[in-house]
Amino acid sequence: MDAPDASETPAGLEVVLDKLEYLPGAGRTPPETPHVFVYHLTIRNGSDRAVTLLARKWIVQDATGEVRVIEGDKIVGETPRLEPGQAFSYNSYHLAAGDAEATGGFHGHDDTGTRIHVRIPRFAMRVPKE
Repeated sequence: MDAPDASETPAGLEVVLDKLEYLPGAGRTPPETPHVFVYHLTIRNGSDRAVTLLARKWIVQDATGEVRVIEGDKIVGETPRLEPGQAFSYNSYHLAAGDAEATGGFHGHDDTGTRIHVRIPRFAMRVPKE
């Protein structure tokens, strides 16, 4: 029997990085993290069951090896429910001291109450050379 906190990734549930943008001087940022990277993601439900996504977890590692973990309820303020064949797209951003990599996952449940997760593919955030 699975542990109570075990979860699964339904076959066909996936996250795709649609676009990554570097925004130089994109407003006021803390001096320790002056670089702004805007990411555009799509969560596609190609599985055979409806899923509801309740939370996210990001792991951001900078070029020095420092790791920040960012966790929270909802996804850009929403708890998307995706029927089979549906998708949810959004954009948000990470602040970084310099070059970094990001990965993570989304967590929720399907309509039977089974806990589910789907991984965010690792992507590199690189500060353009001037």
